[in-house]
Amino acid sequence: MNIFDKINDLIYYIVDLIGIWGPVLSCFLILIESIIPIIPLAVFITMNFMVFGNLLGFIISWIFTIVGCSLSFYLFRFGFYRMFKKYTRNKARLDNFMSVITNMSFGSLVVLLAIPFTPAFIINIAAGLSDIKYQKYLAALLIGKISMVYFWGYIGTSLIESIKNPVILLKVGIIVLIMYIISKIVNKKINL
Repeated sequence: MNIFDKINDLIYYIVDLIGIWGPVLSCFLILIESIIPIIPLAVFITMNFMVFGNLLGFIISWIFTIVGCSLSFYLFRFGFYRMFKKYTRNKARLDNFMSVITNMSFGSLVVLLAIPFTPAFIINIAAGLSDIKYQKYLAALLIGKISMVYFWGYIGTSLIESIKNPVILLKVGIIVLIMYIISKIVNKKINL
């Protein structure tokens, strides 16, 4: 048995050892990740894909990502919005930036949320502190997070499979590179 088989077995052993609490914990951490960005979202989405399968793992991860982003939005909308507005009253550059967020087209917002390398917590905070309507933000979340969750689930489960098949690792590397290039282009076009 080589080292790659041992790593693969270790991952499945940990998932089996944690049992149902693993996915519960990963769902909770997906919620927290929307507010505290130091938690690796891709790991928890991968865990859900491994435990529940591709379809159910995707649905669970997508729902908890939406709920986490919404919680973050509301935390900043109701917790810091008034204080932020007082602070930005005489700050033209910051006020202009918030105006860009508020007036961002729906399509641009969806694309921004769909790119896996875009820091979602910053978008959640900016949307919560701007005057963007929650309905617009929620609709963009519902659409944009589909590709983001699928991307991280595919990457995570493919990396585990790629331990035995390096062609999969090459495909994953190409996908990561393409998504990174797209994120750079979108960031440049939107002037974030």
